[in-house]
Amino acid sequence: MDFDDQLQRYFGTTDMAAIRPEAMAAGIEHMRVDFGLEQDRGRRFALWALLYMLGTHLDLDSAFEDPADRDMARNFMDLMDRVQDD
Repeated sequence: MDFDDQLQRYFGTTDMAAIRPEAMAAGIEHMRVDFGLEQDRGRRFALWALLYMLGTHLDLDSAFEDPADRDMARNFMDLMDRVQDD
């Protein structure tokens, strides 16, 4: 999943600064619905990661059935925390 493609799909633009608050809320809701319906593990994780980066925190235990996916999500969160600290 390409980041710019996902921004275009859910928010109608690839420019994060141009996304209006109401469009952000609608796009996030659309992503949450797609996340719930997605069956492919990789696409599901990519949607979760984008939601996480946008500040939408989904409970890991309910988001991921597979413990390996939960561990991958925790590793991603740790990585993002380290990047933000730099």
